Amino acid sequence: MHRVSPDVRRRRLPKLFLLVTALALPLTACGPDLGKSNFARTTVPAAAGSGQVADGPITDPAVAADVLRTIQPCQFLTKAALGPLGLGTVEDDPSPSTIAFDTCRNKVKDPGGKEIRLELEIGSTLPPRADKTTGAVGGLPLRVNKTGDTDCTVAVMTALNPDVAVEVSVTYAADPCRPGQTFAEAVVRKLHSSPEKYATPAGTVLTADPCAMADAAVVTSVVTAAKPALSGLHSCEWRDRSPSVTVGFRPGLPPLVGDGNSKVDLGNGVTGFQKQATGGSARCRVEWQHRPWQGDDVELAQVDYQGDDDGDPCGKAVTVAKNVVTKLPKP
Repeated sequence: MHRVSPDVRRRRLPKLFLLVTALALPLTACGPDLGKSNFARTTVPAAAGSGQVADGPITDPAVAADVLRTIQPCQFLTKAALGPLGLGTVEDDPSPSTIAFDTCRNKVKDPGGKEIRLELEIGSTLPPRADKTTGAVGGLPLRVNKTGDTDCTVAVMTALNPDVAVEVSVTYAADPCRPGQTFAEAVVRKLHSSPEKYATPAGTVLTADPCAMADAAVVTSVVTAAKPALSGLHSCEWRDRSPSVTVGFRPGLPPLVGDGNSKVDLGNGVTGFQKQATGGSARCRVEWQHRPWQGDDVELAQVDYQGDDDGDPCGKAVTVAKNVVTKLPKP
């Protein structure tokens, strides 16, 4: 899955915020090794993760993709939302992702002073494997995967085959899966009880199905026999073995010329900005502003082509981008 690289002009992206949105270049982050620190013995509430796991497709209307696309992720990480869970003290307001609509994070200080870092992604397409399923939450399959001493992924499945989940990533120098399950259960309860949603003005890409934003004939002219699959609620990957095209939407600052970006005419009065990866990689991204978002941010549309050694990856990305421009919702 491609990941969106953060805008280098950003200074408000928290250093420890691990973003998992689709359509982006890989990025890494690091933090203190909490497992090597000494802390007082403390406890946080355990979550049972009990319940029956339904067989067959998930049909819960509260977690349908078109519903989840407009859910505000930070509502689940406010002081008011986290406080009643008994995990500890919440000192800060939540930090929304600056490059994803569906990701937010915050931290809690447990009674012994240890930090619990929580990150929520609504619509992860890379949850733990099915063999990590352990019971259910709100009738939805629960998968839990602990990695190392301090990290745990807790995923509440909202679709199966292909897999989509409301995913919680936890870092905690005790048992990270326990607060993760407690938090995940609270998220599911809220999803079933009038969750807050983004405003959806006419023309917004928030409500767009990314897999429907390109004509199959155009994509297959670039990547033969490609099949579409969600790579996030706001991104879709068309792949045929190695070559791939990803169409996606995210918030961000308006693109500018420079740092490898150059203008390209996408038709219909739209100016895009293309950037080819350096180092001989056959990869090119085309990005353009669709409409205003919040503050200085805008809604951005992206097409990312990645293939074998190729003489014109940007030409292929632009071909698809010109088609996507004609398919996007109109203000």
